[in-house]
Amino acid sequence: MTQRIKIQPLTADAFAPFGDVMEAAGTPDKMINQGKCARFHDRAFLDFTDGQAGISIFKGQKETLPLALEMVERHPEGSQAFVPMSFDPFLVVVASDADGTPVDPIAFITAPGQAINFHKGTWHGVLTPLCEPGLFAVVDRIGDGANLQEHWFDESYIIDR
Repeated sequence: MTQRIKIQPLTADAFAPFGDVMEAAGTPDKMINQGKCARFHDRAFLDFTDGQAGISIFKGQKETLPLALEMVERHPEGSQAFVPMSFDPFLVVVASDADGTPVDPIAFITAPGQAINFHKGTWHGVLTPLCEPGLFAVVDRIGDGANLQEHWFDESYIIDR
């Protein structure tokens, strides 16, 4: 049996159980650079068991909707932030954890200017740009040891608008 997942807009409140939405929203924390730059300070909780934070560049292949969701992954040793290097939307899929198994996947679509940070251990879909060029700066744990767990679903999910 195939289950359908309807995409919803990404909001900080809806995404809070899974991570942080990073955006220049609300009142800036302070003005810097001679009053010419608004600073929205400390918008994501970076959390690493060991190792250090690193910044990598990912170039993801454009996906189209509807999209089959076959697998999610998580990183038990560190958080992972995706910062798009364009103003194009991307798909964000997360799932709750039930004793080590992902359940109840949810799909969000970002608005221009939004980035996300998955909390350590959060089940999530793979990088899913919906437009070219699919370039992202990714901040995550750089260190020794395994930091990837994958779960392949037995049942089918289709993500669509």
